[in-house]
Amino acid sequence: MAKAAKTTANKKPSAPRKPRKVKPEAGSIGLTALECSTGTPSADVVRVKKQIDEAGGSVLACYRDPLGGHWLALAALPLERVKPTPYQRELSKTHADRLAAVIPKVGRFLDPVIAVPDGDGFISPNGMHRLTALETLGAKTVVALVMPEPEIAFRILALNTEKAHTLKDKAIEVIRMARAIAADQPKKSEMDMAFELEQASLVTIGVCYEKSPRFSGGAYNSVVSRTETFSTDPMSKSLKLREEHADKLIELDVAVSAAVERLKASGFTSGYLKPIVVARVNPLRFVKAGKDDAKPDFDKTIDKMIEGAKKFDASKVKAQDVAIAAAVGGGEE
Repeated sequence: MAKAAKTTANKKPSAPRKPRKVKPEAGSIGLTALECSTGTPSADVVRVKKQIDEAGGSVLACYRDPLGGHWLALAALPLERVKPTPYQRELSKTHADRLAAVIPKVGRFLDPVIAVPDGDGFISPNGMHRLTALETLGAKTVVALVMPEPEIAFRILALNTEKAHTLKDKAIEVIRMARAIAADQPKKSEMDMAFELEQASLVTIGVCYEKSPRFSGGAYNSVVSRTETFSTDPMSKSLKLREEHADKLIELDVAVSAAVERLKASGFTSGYLKPIVVARVNPLRFVKAGKDDAKPDFDKTIDKMIEGAKKFDASKVKAQDVAIAAAVGGGEE
């Protein structure tokens, strides 16, 4: 008995089990079909109906969305009164032209954009390419789901899947969003807008692309992601820090580019030379990131990388290193 008791006492306590996520019962969430059209419209949607009328539009219906029960309007709006939000990524002319070619084949516009009030018109966080396609076709009107809350544009933009983002697209979109928030809601912090901004690293890399459109963001994204955290300071203040971090990243890119030129002078011609240099000078390369570990310091990490890039010895790189890098693939642009 004593021996059994000792064994039990020395046994390590088991880790607490995570509670199982309960799957909602089918048909248990939101409104019924009839409930979507019943009830008294909210004061906000009544105000939006007036804005739609004043803009020369026509309210087709007001209803509550079936999931959250929020009131919104389905409206036909004059095309010239609806613009993309100013903080979206750049327009893809190819994508817009493709839509302009497809819509006439269907003969119908069946994909309403989302819009929110903005001055005497409306802005759309997810309809840039559809709006451009309709303009190309000479259309007069666009059908939109109009939401009363202007701030919803930021959240919808974060979920936008109209066209796949590259890292550059996403970072530019995020920094434009951050600057718009800083101007309109100066007390908001990055932490307050974490869902909309998605990753702290995107703010810094976005500034880099503003300063240098040919910046190689994909080469540094993994390092920046591990060293940047959302700030709790007002956005106007934290953006100054992002500017400083971006300057340091661009300094690193200059040093890395010089190391790449040394590799080229040694006879290497691969398109993956920059990722090779970055990997060699990255002090976090062999440091495993634990779930509860503190973030490595950005300045110390990048300073070490700059120093390493300046001292980079091209003679230590072998042909097989370049072949492996090409097989794995470089950073996303």
